[in-house]
Amino acid sequence: MLLEYIKQPWPWYISGPLIALVMYLLLKQGKDFGMSNNLRTMCTVLGAGKTSSFFRFDWKTQSWNLLLVLGTVIGGFIAHYFLDDGTPTQIHAKSVADLKELGIIDHIQGYLPESIFVFNGSLFQFLILSIGGILIGFGTRYAGGCSSGHAISGLSNFQIPSLIAVIGFFLGGIIMIHFLFPLIFA
Repeated sequence: MLLEYIKQPWPWYISGPLIALVMYLLLKQGKDFGMSNNLRTMCTVLGAGKTSSFFRFDWKTQSWNLLLVLGTVIGGFIAHYFLDDGTPTQIHAKSVADLKELGIIDHIQGYLPESIFVFNGSLFQFLILSIGGILIGFGTRYAGGCSSGHAISGLSNFQIPSLIAVIGFFLGGIIMIHFLFPLIFA
């Protein structure tokens, strides 16, 4: 019975308090949650501090965060290979209709429309992915963290810059999907 419960999406009243508990424990220890800091830590571990002062810091103070990344990878592996029963993810019909209207659904498997997430080798797709990756990397560094760090850790710590960043994330998403996306992929 427990395994069947784990396989299902968890309702907000279970997952929300669990996230709050984790955040409370992290804040109690003086730690911040965020995935983007791990890139800096991994670069430091691999010796990037020899070429840039940005990477010169005691990475061992962030080793707990590397365990978070490892746990995320292992958890994703377990969920995919041992907890997935193979049935397609149910997406609301209105969402599917909206995606079809934008022309980005040809075959959907889970949450991943193949026309977006399966690299077909085209120069256009390569450029979109490359430019998007650079912009996300720059934005993450410029904003002082990623969306998960600001939205979960920053907001739970009552940080005004995190509130501004989260509002910016939402506004950027709205502008992208309603105005830029139709221009780029029309």
